[in-house]
Amino acid sequence: MNEKLDAISDQLRTISDDLADIAIEALREAIDDKEFSGKRPEVERRVTRARRAVDKAAGILNESPGPSSP
Repeated sequence: MNEKLDAISDQLRTISDDLADIAIEALREAIDDKEFSGKRPEVERRVTRARRAVDKAAGILNESPGPSSP
């Protein structure tokens, strides 16, 4: 079962990298926009929140199991 969890964790890290790329692209597009307000685009904020959640999920899967409950 650990191998399956490791594989899923790896997939989540790949997804996290893809989301980071999308967030960077959104920031670049916003900066290139002539009407750039100086604020982070809403889509970049959502993608970054999703990336953090994916990172958290991958971290949870990689945690060592604690002592069993009675």
